[in-house]
Amino acid sequence: MKKIINGMLIVCLCLFSLMGSDISAQTWNLVWQDEFTNGIGPDWVFETGTGNDGWGNQELQYYRRENASVRNGELIITAKRESFGGRNYTSARMKTQGRRSFKYGKIEARIALPSFTGSWPAFWMLGNSISSVGWPSCGEIDIMEHVNNAPDIHGTIHWRDHNGSYASFGKQTNTDVTQFRLYTVEWDENAITWFVDGRQYNKVNIANGINGTSEFHEEFFLLLNMAIGGWFPGFAVDNDAFPAEMRIDWVRVYQKGANPNPSSPVVLYQNCDYGGYQAGLTQGTYTLSQLRSLGVRNDDISSLKVASGYQVTLYRDDNFSGNSIVVGGDDSCLVNENFDDVVTSVIVSQGSGNWSTRIEAENYSNMSGIQREPCSEGGENIGYTDPGDWLAYRNISFPRSGAYTIEYNVASDVDGGQFSTDLNAGNTVLGELNVPNTGGWQNWTTISHTVNVNAGTYPLGIYSRVGGWNLNWIHITEGVNNKQGDLAINKEEIFSVYPNPTKGILHVKGAEEGDTMIIYSVLGKQVLKTSKSKNQINVSSLPKGIYVLKNDTNNKTLKFIKN
Repeated sequence: MKKIINGMLIVCLCLFSLMGSDISAQTWNLVWQDEFTNGIGPDWVFETGTGNDGWGNQELQYYRRENASVRNGELIITAKRESFGGRNYTSARMKTQGRRSFKYGKIEARIALPSFTGSWPAFWMLGNSISSVGWPSCGEIDIMEHVNNAPDIHGTIHWRDHNGSYASFGKQTNTDVTQFRLYTVEWDENAITWFVDGRQYNKVNIANGINGTSEFHEEFFLLLNMAIGGWFPGFAVDNDAFPAEMRIDWVRVYQKGANPNPSSPVVLYQNCDYGGYQAGLTQGTYTLSQLRSLGVRNDDISSLKVASGYQVTLYRDDNFSGNSIVVGGDDSCLVNENFDDVVTSVIVSQGSGNWSTRIEAENYSNMSGIQREPCSEGGENIGYTDPGDWLAYRNISFPRSGAYTIEYNVASDVDGGQFSTDLNAGNTVLGELNVPNTGGWQNWTTISHTVNVNAGTYPLGIYSRVGGWNLNWIHITEGVNNKQGDLAINKEEIFSVYPNPTKGILHVKGAEEGDTMIIYSVLGKQVLKTSKSKNQINVSSLPKGIYVLKNDTNNKTLKFIKN
């Protein structure tokens, strides 16, 4: 966000000296991200109020925390026409100051914007030194600004030059801001370069602090906001445009040659009932009392977000012994499906497995013909699929070229369902999968295939070729999963139960009379053993929770919920 000094914008005249040579191709490693999958991450701080003089820009809104929310895996900053705190409009402004800052890197976000008279949304950065030296001496990098209903966006830097004067340099480029666009800066010791959807449109040379640009060789933090009015857009506002939404799919920061920092939080706990992460853990061991001191309640640990390259081992006692569950590698919101006993201690360590990520089916970024419904395993699933329906998901960053196993948790009460998966809006088709008849719309099973993917970041798509199937989640793991392989399951081979959830009687399909059935808690404790009789098992004596049913005769397993 540009600011005004003494009522006047001063532009550096030495623009020619800022143009540098192209940055050579870089290898970028992801070091920080917020995907907004289930809430707003812990590294954001909300600025509230009017900033006395409109945050230095004569803005017309009052910033409130309540104007930021998460919907369908997107951060939504909503500007409203409402009277609050002496202003006629409200919006939200958030930053990572004091939580996360970066020196150099590739910083990008996927954003869709409103476009109307009086709007001023921005994705930008300020130097950490602002609290001591003020603005513009701290430096400012505007990754993206848009004003009013103009057909372009701006990329700009602001600083105090070698003469001690305010200076700025920027360019703009045409784009349809109402559609999701990828806004990026690549910033290193030599230059800052701006991109929209991978297309470069601006570049500034900062090598050796040329023209007093030493500010841009220090740590910077991130900001997101949507202002209403101010010196840049002016003071006319289209009051018919409210409420207006700035939608952010994700924000990511990459750096050259960086590895996960074990001194930074790598595991975050979240209560999925209200969203928002509670506490961050670094490498080490944590007892119940230590978890509580960090704000984690042992009876409400309902999900985890684990940084890539790490894993967390969950225990149900303070002795780090007995049954355990290991979760690792970029997982989000594992809603109580990995344990049903109280977790009272954990160990955080370097991950031993391959990269993986999990996507909840309902967290699509776009779709056609799809409906959502409550899922028997918690949350929602997608369903009511017909031929030609499709789903699009946020960009997936595949760290290396090679084989990946993609698993799909599906259910169907009919035969013949089929879908295909692709990357990059259909440019790379990964293959087709047949969905088996699982004996019910909430009787879940997992099918998978192994695909080859080149390293890079791509949107993921699902296309319904033959409808009549439900999808609960997608899990992508680097490497070949020999336990799954490519599945083409006939309905006679399906091991399933219904109803699921159940209050008492489980009806079993895909087992022979007399097969030995063992039921475990998901931490591995055996709670019931019986021989199947008349295709049913009585589980009414079990407490409410999630369980694993194993056919000990043929080693098939499945999960069910006892209500």
